[in-house]
Amino acid sequence: MVAVRVLGFSILSLSLLLAIEAGCSRKHSDAKMAKDIQEKIANDPETKDSRVEVGVKSGSGKVTLTGSAKTPAAQSRMEQIATAEPGASQVEDDTVVSQPETTTSQPVPNAMSATVPSAPQPAPPPISVMADASPAPVPKPVPQPIVVPAGTPIVIRLSNSLGSGTSRTGQTFLGTLARPLNVKGRTAFPAGSTVVGTVVDAKSRGKLKGEAILDLSLNSITVRGRAHPISTRILENTEKGKGKRTAATTGGGAAGGGLIGGIAGGAKGLGIGALVGGAAGLVGGAVTGNKQIELPAESVLTFRLSSPVRIPPPGD
Repeated sequence: MVAVRVLGFSILSLSLLLAIEAGCSRKHSDAKMAKDIQEKIANDPETKDSRVEVGVKSGSGKVTLTGSAKTPAAQSRMEQIATAEPGASQVEDDTVVSQPETTTSQPVPNAMSATVPSAPQPAPPPISVMADASPAPVPKPVPQPIVVPAGTPIVIRLSNSLGSGTSRTGQTFLGTLARPLNVKGRTAFPAGSTVVGTVVDAKSRGKLKGEAILDLSLNSITVRGRAHPISTRILENTEKGKGKRTAATTGGGAAGGGLIGGIAGGAKGLGIGALVGGAAGLVGGAVTGNKQIELPAESVLTFRLSSPVRIPPPGD
């Protein structure tokens, strides 16, 4: 009977001892689990900045997370770490996501602020409306007029014949430009432009001391249907004496020049050319049997402008 009691007491003692050892082992295992989870959270790049405490309920494997996570992603990552820990049966996440603190600094009133007015703030600079505006178009260059200076030679070809015995003072004659009139590379009057002139004086030989006179000048040049008034020096032609021809210029110009063309056999109407020289230009004509000055059609004459001519640009 005594032996039975001793045996029972021994069994009870052994059971208590085993239970105590199991409890101690369980506590040690829970603490290690909590420590492992805590370290994994601290070492994980996504959760290392979170402030969390890990607890394990004794004997149940229930893991409790408390504290704060920096972001929702960090909070979710901590739950994954705790759930994946060996021995964890359940994870209770009591963490919160921390928000960055936003504080607005308020000016601290002081005694000076009530008595000393603040200095006026400068007005903000005006917003430039040109910053977003498209660049202004570059204006096209304005065409400039052409100015033909005084003294410019004008070479024409007669359209009709003239003569000291056949023409009369004040008579109008026509011609065309024999060559273009250019100024600094720009054409003021193209070749072929119509020229209008006036017989300034015409006298047959014998009416004035035996001299034949035929003085001419130009009045206008027509380009593209528009007549441009011009003023030229008078082209003076005088014939006196048998077989002699002279040419004089107004305003004290020099006499003389070269005969361009010639007179074929002295026949009437064959003298075509121009004596170019002096200040006004000279003209040579065929001498008829009665010593008259005659300029057949197609004769080439040279005049000179006595004043500048302004040609407006196209469109004016």
